[in-house]
Amino acid sequence: MGDRFAHLGEAGSAKVQPAFAGSEWYEDYVNRTGGEGRLVALHDFAEDWTDWEMHPAGDEMVVCTKGAMVLIQQNPDGDIRIPLNAGEYAINPAGVWHTADACGACTALFVTPARDTAHRPRNAETQPKA
Repeated sequence: MGDRFAHLGEAGSAKVQPAFAGSEWYEDYVNRTGGEGRLVALHDFAEDWTDWEMHPAGDEMVVCTKGAMVLIQQNPDGDIRIPLNAGEYAINPAGVWHTADACGACTALFVTPARDTAHRPRNAETQPKA
């Protein structure tokens, strides 16, 4: 299936976006769209994410459409692990760093306020505790 991207903008517009090409894609996305509205992205993945990300411009909805995944949110009182099976969803609140682990091959739909999205590596120093 692959990844698919669209921008839902002002006056009910919907515009197909180019393929994701790394973290700089978000800056280009804002330049293409003005940053207002929502990015809708359908991702297939089978490996744990290598980065954390955070969306300061608003809440993100994550819908698992196939397989299973674990959404991980960093919070001051400890990390929250949210298991998602096909048909289930969760919300990443604005400003909360999050990542995901795949439970085998899975597909998820993300509805994201992409303006000012930030990324940082997911490594031993930033890995949530099991």
